[in-house]
Parts: sequence; C-alpha cells; structure tokens
Amino acid sequence: MTTTMDRRSLLSRAALGATGLVAATALGSLAPETAFAAGSQFADAGQPDPNFAEGLITGRNQDLLQVQGSDGRMHRIQLTGVTSVWKLRPTTIDQAKIGDGLYARGVLLPDGVLAAEAVWVNIVNLTVAITSIARSGVQFDHHGQKVVGHVQSGTTAAVYNGTPAVSDLSMLKVGRHAQVIGAWRPGTNEIDIATIYTSN
Repeated sequence: MTTTMDRRSLLSRAALGATGLVAATALGSLAPETAFAAGSQFADAGQPDPNFAEGLITGRNQDLLQVQGSDGRMHRIQLTGVTSVWKLRPTTIDQAKIGDGLYARGVLLPDGVLAAEAVWVNIVNLTVAITSIARSGVQFDHHGQKVVGHVQSGTTAAVYNGTPAVSDLSMLKVGRHAQVIGAWRPGTNEIDIATIYTSN
C-alpha cells in the first residue's frame, strides 16, 4: 500500500521534473464522486484540507496553475507527469485552461505549491428536478434555474435506486428529482452529463 510519505516523495520528484513511473490514479480514484468526498473530509474539523484545493483557474505558466478559491484563497497547483486529469472523462493536463473551474487533490509542498495527483476540471454536482427528456439531452431545474444537460455517447450513465450504472436513460422520468454529476461548459448554463442518480 502506498503511504503518505511515498505519495509526498513521488509527487515532490514529479513537481521537480523527475520522470513519473506510475499514474496518479494508482494513488486514488479519479471517479468524479471522489472530488466531492475529498473536499468534505475536513469539514467536520472546521478547517480546510491542506492537500485539497478548489476554485477558478486565473492563470497558467506552463504546468503551474494559479487558482482563485471560492473562499478567496489563492492556490498554486503544479501539474506533473503523474497528475491524472478528469474533464468529463480521463484526459491530459493540457485540457486545464484559464477560466475553467477545478478541484485538485495532492500533496502540499513546503513552498506552498500543491503538487496535484488528481485534478477534476469543470466538475459539477447538482441536485435537480428533471423537466424534459430528449435523445440528445435532459433539461433540469436547479433551484429555479434551467440547466441543459448534454448526453455524451459512451460516457453518460444513469444509476437507478443505487444499482450499477447503465447507459440506458429510458427509465428517467420528468418530474423526478435527481443528482447529476458532469462537466460544466464555462460561461453557459449547460453541462455534459457524466452520471445521473435517481429513483425510478
């Protein structure tokens, strides 16, 4: 099992430019649900997790991201050869762009830089009511705001009553409440749907 010290050593070497031997997903899940769980681990203690960051990318200098947190804090996040990136599906570090929102998990280095092992870009987790269903998408109401959800072939899945995820969306019903995880399209009210959780 990989220890915290092993993670710190691996990510420190990667942040300094050493060649990574394993993908960051070997250190933990890249599943989108993991991003939200990571952010809440320290909530009960009333303090932020030093190895987790979230916010809006405001600058990028090669593989170093400047991120404005929703709480006003500024973060510096180092992407490395072992950073795993999720943007609706696993992708590459060049897909993290200025204007994107992100969650990042990694190891805080002594200079205050977070060496990221996993980054989730534009991820959203919404509680919604389903207002209409079409072959190419599903429309939602999120606390009075319209959200357009785009179905992505080979990616979008539904979980009904806690059963395993399936690509069949035919059991979704207008009027039902759901939880939707997906990737936000910046500057719009549109998301690409990863998973819809609902009861049928």
